[in-house]
Amino acid sequence: MDATRIINTLNDAQRLAVSAPAQAMLVLAGAGSGKTRVLVHRIAWHIKVNQIPPQNILAVTFTNKAAQEMRIRVEDLLAISTRSMWIGTFHGLAHRLLRQHSKQAKLPDNFQVMDSDDQLRLIKRLLKNLQIDDTKWPPKQVLWFINAQKEEGIRARHMANNGDFFYKQMLLIYKAYEDLCERSGLVDFAELLLRAHELLRDNEDLLQFYRKRFQQVLVDEFQDTNTIQYAWLRLLTEGNNNLFVVGDDDQSIYGWRGAKIENIFSFQKHYPEHQVIKLEQNYRSTTNILQAANAVIANNDNRMGKELWSDAGEGERLSLYTAFNEQDEAYFVVEKIRLWIKDGGLRSDIAILYRSNAQSRQFEERLMTTGVPYRVYGGLRFFERMEIKNALAYLRLSTNPHDDASFERIVNTPTRGIGLKTLDDMRMLARDLQLSLWQAAQHMLAQKQLSTRAAQALQGFMQLIMQLATDTQGKTLDETVKHVVETSGLIELYKKEKQDKGEARVENLEELVNAAKLFDYDSSALESEVPLSELDMFLTHAALEAGGTQADASEDCVQLMTLHSAKGLEFKLVFMVGMEDGLFPSLQSVDDMSRLQEERRLCYVGITRAMLQLYLTHAESRRLYGKDHYPEASRFLKEIPTQLIQEIRMRANVSRPYAPTSSNSSSHTTAQDTFRMGQAIRHEKFGEGVVLQTEGEGEQERVQINFRQVGIKWLMLAYAKLEKI
Repeated sequence: MDATRIINTLNDAQRLAVSAPAQAMLVLAGAGSGKTRVLVHRIAWHIKVNQIPPQNILAVTFTNKAAQEMRIRVEDLLAISTRSMWIGTFHGLAHRLLRQHSKQAKLPDNFQVMDSDDQLRLIKRLLKNLQIDDTKWPPKQVLWFINAQKEEGIRARHMANNGDFFYKQMLLIYKAYEDLCERSGLVDFAELLLRAHELLRDNEDLLQFYRKRFQQVLVDEFQDTNTIQYAWLRLLTEGNNNLFVVGDDDQSIYGWRGAKIENIFSFQKHYPEHQVIKLEQNYRSTTNILQAANAVIANNDNRMGKELWSDAGEGERLSLYTAFNEQDEAYFVVEKIRLWIKDGGLRSDIAILYRSNAQSRQFEERLMTTGVPYRVYGGLRFFERMEIKNALAYLRLSTNPHDDASFERIVNTPTRGIGLKTLDDMRMLARDLQLSLWQAAQHMLAQKQLSTRAAQALQGFMQLIMQLATDTQGKTLDETVKHVVETSGLIELYKKEKQDKGEARVENLEELVNAAKLFDYDSSALESEVPLSELDMFLTHAALEAGGTQADASEDCVQLMTLHSAKGLEFKLVFMVGMEDGLFPSLQSVDDMSRLQEERRLCYVGITRAMLQLYLTHAESRRLYGKDHYPEASRFLKEIPTQLIQEIRMRANVSRPYAPTSSNSSSHTTAQDTFRMGQAIRHEKFGEGVVLQTEGEGEQERVQINFRQVGIKWLMLAYAKLEKI
């Protein structure tokens, strides 16, 4: 293959980046501008034009999927094997380096790599050995602390005791963890990178060997690199001026997990002879969508600056919908999806993007109700999430202490010091005497078969469950759920987790309370001779929701995902929902300029996922954190030029005839009774409320009402017996 064939399918900016002289280069690749294409063709250029052997090229990215795609595309382009090439993730390449030089890295030849679950189990065991209370020092918090230090290149021996008790205790655990890993020949993911950096830094001959070997080093998604990753790259390329990085400062959205946007700016200082090339032609979206993205991101400071453009045509304007509340928002989105499908569009071309995982519940329920297959991308459905299942287990056990599955799930969540031996003995006793675990526990306590510490821990748990049952007598469903969630200790447990993950779990628990408040309970609809209580019906509903299967990855289905998960993906039809200050941007970021700018970059990423149509929605009222909020529309919406937006107005009149029928009459008479939006009504059970909207026709007609005492409910008009006020 000659030089012309390598670059003849590229645009001018791509061609310039691919064929530039071998030197330090920063390629600012805008969303949808073909960055992977540039990396692959740059590798081909080095091999075919610059005559660099494949084994002398190092190409690094962040995911195994991206690395595999790069390998396949290089092989297809050059018709050669990439087996000898160093193409892989940071962790994969670091592991390869350590395997080849384990002795110099001071590791045993058969060292074992731990995944995050293995690492967490090791930390739990370590805390137990150190006799450290893991309720005060949660293992996940310890894991986060250790990994954060390693990602900054910091060993325990580098850290001085500053007198702070938290810091002192974490330092003690970190040192003990390092010692345990050394004795056991264990390496965690963060250690792979740190140890690989130290290997090169502390072995000059080895460093010079690899500097000479890797004549060209190429890096994908450079804006996502952390401190130790960039330090490793600098070691390999220092003095050679041969680092080629592709990234986008406007798509740096992972600061919360250690990514340093500053690396893009530092690159220009560390490699003063560098060249910058901007890829601004977008091959994904229409002009209106790109202009909206450009307008939003222009409000950030300290950008390197670029303007996305496309020759795909102007396209449709962005659609903005103002919903009454989160239920109306979900109703609107799903109706638009159904119209798309009715017109022949594929479900797999649709994405619903949200800032918080807790937002998925409303859309899941509506999609399920209307029979539209969906998939939660990169996550679990709402009622399948760990924190939700834990909360539901507390509720189940408080109503039925003989529920063994719930007992097993939460007996040590949060940790109470009930050991494995105690639980094993309890299981054996339950099996031998045909008892529930609860009864077996009562038996062991009565017979004083446990140590004082174990007995106190077990008794404390059982008293908590009994107290929950007592405290919730007479409470409404949402009050019951709220009380159990707060009293169980789950909220405090998850608040101690790593920042974003812990916040998400707490938000999900608060959304569970909201789900309970909005739960539509109608005992008259039950066919059972002994109707279930509202709580039992809610628990049954949750079990059925969790039990329903998601669509397979290969099935034509709507994709639901967080904005963070959407990076790198594209869809013809995109809904960005919950566009409200306090939700997006998040409440934690509105007063922090650095975090607010990252939220704005996240908005830019969301907008640029859309290829043909983009809907932006926000609600006038939303129930969050157990309270009704009346949020302002997101400041990001106000940053989009008005000429790019078409505002979808709510119907001024949703009047429909109310036509009850009598089965005893051969000639049906229709009593015309119109309910308009805003109509004040009274229901014999739920009290006074206001009509929000109606849907359906005939016997299937429903009306949505905001009741003063019980919140929003959908009722069948034919049976509701509503009275105008």
